[in-house]
Amino acid sequence: MAAVIAAAVVRARILQVSSRVNSTRYPSSSFSSSSVSTVKLFINGKFVESGSDKWIDIHNPATNEVIGRVPQTTKAEMDAAIASCKHTFPAWADTSVLSRQQVLLRYQQLIKENLKEIAKLITLEQGKTLADAEGDVFRGLQVVEHACSVTSLLLGETMPSITKDMDIYSYRLPLGVCAGIAPFNFPAMIPLWMFPMAMVCGNTFLMKPSERVPGATMLLAKLFQDSGAPDGTLNIIHGQHEAVNYICDHPDIKAISFVGSNQAGEYIFERGSRHGKRVQANMGAKNHGVVMPDANKENTLNQLVGAAFGAAGQRCMALSTAILVGEAKKWLPELVERAKNLRVNAGDQPGADLGPLITPQAKERVCNLIDSGTREGASILLDGRKIKVKGYENGNFVGPTIISNVKGIQFYTQVKTITSQWKEEDATLSSPSVVMPTMGR
Repeated sequence: MAAVIAAAVVRARILQVSSRVNSTRYPSSSFSSSSVSTVKLFINGKFVESGSDKWIDIHNPATNEVIGRVPQTTKAEMDAAIASCKHTFPAWADTSVLSRQQVLLRYQQLIKENLKEIAKLITLEQGKTLADAEGDVFRGLQVVEHACSVTSLLLGETMPSITKDMDIYSYRLPLGVCAGIAPFNFPAMIPLWMFPMAMVCGNTFLMKPSERVPGATMLLAKLFQDSGAPDGTLNIIHGQHEAVNYICDHPDIKAISFVGSNQAGEYIFERGSRHGKRVQANMGAKNHGVVMPDANKENTLNQLVGAAFGAAGQRCMALSTAILVGEAKKWLPELVERAKNLRVNAGDQPGADLGPLITPQAKERVCNLIDSGTREGASILLDGRKIKVKGYENGNFVGPTIISNVKGIQFYTQVKTITSQWKEEDATLSSPSVVMPTMGR
């Protein structure tokens, strides 16, 4: 009975909110008002200042200036966030599917109305161009729109008379408290992969955004609250290893969604699974493009440049190796020319095609990869290591880089198995291979 009453209260709040949703700008609510702002926690429907004595600086990758600080959430604060999720779960799970759907319908509208504001936060903290940042939000919005079809997604199944006097009914039920751990490279899209879908199904959610780019997630949380989500259904903590271990170990968390590096994903999968949780871990990738001689030249060159250098290569689907077969080898000078014409600048500057890498350490790693190619005898056709961006000399910029004459017999079997008609000299990597150093996740 208590759960039914609580669910009725939730529905009343949702209906009340539906009459006052608008496109108000929210960015200041999740930050303090000091000169270097501190990112707040979001616990039980309130943005609260952390009492932690451990803080992490947030830098603008285009300048390396400190633009904010994010706390390493204390255990007491993490306990409060989990307690809020757990307390709210019964009422939220008992809220009708249609009422939860209404929250998501309003949420997708608020995201559309505030898309540019979210994108600006992404560019400030992550560095990607505004066009890339808007695409980041838009891809996440598509998942929110999909979550609005929950009335179809939650359908169960029935089978009458499976045997004498026996029918089968199946239901899709929420698990309880779920958690998400997101990386730095898509500050809006990846959190929006996680909590909207889990929550529309009746779960409550604990979100840990990347400590490097928390701003977009905090704004998304405010928009979610203003769409009618009850207090306590979504909670946000910050931190690094201690927060991750807490999520993996806490008995009240039933499932974890992770996106990030292989090393972190394998660790989270093993530790979370060991504690009986459902864990999905989407990790890094290594992508190769094989260009056949009958490909459309213009389209292919444009696609190679976009796939290799979009988002400064900081995505799991970045193309790091292109294998040019037969006559396609002759396209290499044009590929270099197109990459050379990409405009490297701070992400908020008009006309920027390529922004900075996330940290000085990321820049150093990419430069080391280029160095290793030269030591191994490869030819650098386009070198982005020495690039300087006027007005942003301290930024983490690496320009487009293309390395050829790469020797790597490990790829030979991949290429050869595509077709047995190629000559061996067409399939080897000594001449046609092109490597574009990327970060991935």
